[in-house]
Amino acid sequence: MRIRKISVLLWTAQVLLAALYFFAGTMKLILPPEAMTGPVSLPTLLLRFIGVMEILGATGLLLPGLLRIRRELTPVACVGLVIIMVGATTITLLGGQVGGALVPFAAGVIAALVAYGRRHWLQAAFEAGRVGARHTAASHARGTVRRAA
Repeated sequence: MRIRKISVLLWTAQVLLAALYFFAGTMKLILPPEAMTGPVSLPTLLLRFIGVMEILGATGLLLPGLLRIRRELTPVACVGLVIIMVGATTITLLGGQVGGALVPFAAGVIAALVAYGRRHWLQAAFEAGRVGARHTAASHARGTVRRAA
């Protein structure tokens, strides 16, 4: 029963974070550069890149678990989003907006909690040999996989 409650909490956090990052990423892609001025001026290409990464992160929060394909990508996506939120929090603080830094900080903490909660998906992939191994067509045909050096 406890595991089910934790799973429901993690899925709820994943859906809310995915909605947040999908919206934020889409805005960074469709808004004109003049509308994206913040406390610290950032190059437009960097903002567009961050937008693409946020959309990919939102996709990584949901699709692997929903489709049950490569579920180990969810905690990896969370770590990437945490890195983005560390940058967002830092830049907001450098701009002198302490209150404004709370939103990216909270989103980063929640993403870190999801990464921690879904770490067993990544551990299962390591144990199954899907992560950290070099796959070749020949190794699949033989049923062997060589570990990466």
